[in-house]
Amino acid sequence: MSEVRDAAKAHWYLIQCKGGESFRAAENLTNQGFHVFHPLLEVERKRGSKLRWVEEPLFPYYLFIRLDQVDDNWRPIRSTRGVLKLVSFGTTPTPVPTSLVEALIANGEQRQEQPAENLYFRAGEQVEIIDGPLSSLSGVFESAKGDERVIVLLNLINQQQRVELSSRQLRRRES
Repeated sequence: MSEVRDAAKAHWYLIQCKGGESFRAAENLTNQGFHVFHPLLEVERKRGSKLRWVEEPLFPYYLFIRLDQVDDNWRPIRSTRGVLKLVSFGTTPTPVPTSLVEALIANGEQRQEQPAENLYFRAGEQVEIIDGPLSSLSGVFESAKGDERVIVLLNLINQQQRVELSSRQLRRRES
């Protein structure tokens, strides 16, 4: 019963992080025992000459922390590496609506259950062509070629053929 009562007193707050240090701040706060939510987004970025899927913060300089005004010790938050400050209006940190944070958490979990169509593929992975004249054929991902082009091995006329396609034309084949 005390856990239910404690959870009812806790609220979500917003922490502003130093530039590019939201991952560091989230890790350090978690290591100190705080309940932190750091929403991430998978984006396709060019690394060298290849496109890669990387996780970036949904809000680059911010993360959420669940705190109780009475029971939690807030002092260590100020000196945590990566943290700039608790977002406040006036001198008091302002709670973020719980419904907003819960919606972000639910959306993130839903996105993980249903991955995007155009993910970064690995060599040897089974793929399906979803667009173009070869639509609905299955093959094996061989390699990336340049920014958005890939090589797929297709079994055509009883022989394996290398076909160059746009990565946007593929999706992982469901087992």
